[in-house]
Amino acid sequence: MAEAGLKPDRARLMAHIGEFARRVKLSGTAEELESFRYLQAEMDGFGYRTELLTHDAFISLPGVATVEIDGENLRCITHSMSVSTSAAGVTGHLIHVGEGTEADFAGKDVAGKIVLVDGIATEEVAALVSAFGALGELHISPNEHLYEMCVSPVWGSPSQHTRDRLPTTVICSIAKDDGRRLRERLARGEAVTATLCADVDTGWRKTPLLVAELQPKGDDGPFILFSGHHDTWHFGVMDNGGANATMLEAARLLALRASEWRRGLRICFWSGHSHGRYSGSAWYADEYFDELDRRCAVHVNVDSTGGEGATVLTNSGVIDELRPLAADVIERVTGQKHAGRRHGRAADQSFWGIGIPSMFGSLSHQPPGPVKMLTALGWWWHTPHDTAEHIDPDNLCRDTAIVLEVLWRLLTLPVLPLDYTQYAASLGEQIGQLRAALAGRLDISGLSQAIEDLRVNANSLLQVRDPTPERAARIDASLMCAGRHLVPLNYTSGERFHPDSALPHVAWPSLEGLRALARLDEGAPDTAFYVVHARQTRNRVAHALREANAALQAALET
Repeated sequence: MAEAGLKPDRARLMAHIGEFARRVKLSGTAEELESFRYLQAEMDGFGYRTELLTHDAFISLPGVATVEIDGENLRCITHSMSVSTSAAGVTGHLIHVGEGTEADFAGKDVAGKIVLVDGIATEEVAALVSAFGALGELHISPNEHLYEMCVSPVWGSPSQHTRDRLPTTVICSIAKDDGRRLRERLARGEAVTATLCADVDTGWRKTPLLVAELQPKGDDGPFILFSGHHDTWHFGVMDNGGANATMLEAARLLALRASEWRRGLRICFWSGHSHGRYSGSAWYADEYFDELDRRCAVHVNVDSTGGEGATVLTNSGVIDELRPLAADVIERVTGQKHAGRRHGRAADQSFWGIGIPSMFGSLSHQPPGPVKMLTALGWWWHTPHDTAEHIDPDNLCRDTAIVLEVLWRLLTLPVLPLDYTQYAASLGEQIGQLRAALAGRLDISGLSQAIEDLRVNANSLLQVRDPTPERAARIDASLMCAGRHLVPLNYTSGERFHPDSALPHVAWPSLEGLRALARLDEGAPDTAFYVVHARQTRNRVAHALREANAALQAALET
């Protein structure tokens, strides 16, 4: 952390790694709680005010599974949120569906069958398999390792309105070579019958959540939220022990200079990330919505730092308005050019509906390899091999230095580094494409003008130099107010109080009503129906832009 004259302590980081390598931390278990106690003691020692909360979460812990074909038991695992079976299991004919995309299911009758899928188990495939009425799904790993996964398409714990979206099938995974043999048999036209058994412990249980904070400017002032999950698959020393070590060391170093902060820092360690589809952060977003809405300026999430071979620092997810900050820090620390990748639907990003700008998740990645993986976090990710031997101390120090520099700027810069000219450029590109595709079926020219106003207002704020503390605070408040209207447009369907599903989202999902009309052939008989929804979508965007522009203009007028 060059600007503050502080740098990560390698020995301290690796001591934390040694502690996290001691326990398997399944959500809601005694071992996990014991490890949370370690986190709390460390944060107490750094001078933070801590609170270890407990809340109800819908958690699913996979147990023993079997896959039997022609009297042979294949090496396998089942998955979090899979259906649990009786001892007899479910039996059906196998049918190969490629990678399990919607197009792969076209023309195939999978009802009452067990689908054979190429690739690691995902919530997206689980949702499709359930919808098409299959008995179960059998995933083929891209290599000899079996990858633990949570396959719920519901973000956080389900409500009475979303619990029917949970998987309705039994889900198992087998190794690459076993899967290849099954594919070959099916390709030859053989009828192959499989029996899947799974013991999955799914239900409501108490889970911990540690909150630690320092608020030098008072308990009612703005704060930066810094978070990462603590629950793990197996020992999970990289995922997420590396990130937890980063969090502890960043917390220690930042606290040494708390008198220089302009904003507070709140650090949250979640449970339920791995076994509850982000149940901890989703609960916290709901339970503390009002306070987060009023006071939280930015969310920085961190996951899986310090992996051996993780030399790529260009691909972490960052929201548009924080891209310049991420790019500058990453280039200063590593010399690499950040690509400004859009966030995926993952990494405890439970705060977009509130309107909180966010950055990161996984930070450092493996170079592209020949095997198609679900992530670029190393072959040991989500396996029993995620142990201390796969932590590179130099990479852990490097990743921690990046996080430290980002947090230092967020805590100490006179004005929050939120560049809404970047947002305006991104939204402007979307609206420009839609205007052309709509071909006059709905007038959205007013949106283009509002986006230009946003660009001008945001750029004017960027030109403010050496504001007084009072004016800087007003600018911060205006930027936060603008974000409450703008962030949900970028990363949600537009609903602030109920999270969208955990399934992959298109960019700018709130624009889908306009896209649906744009996709229609001109003169289509249903056009008038689509125009109704598209008009409502336009109004939502126009309202958000008007409110955001009003907030920024108020800061300029002062």
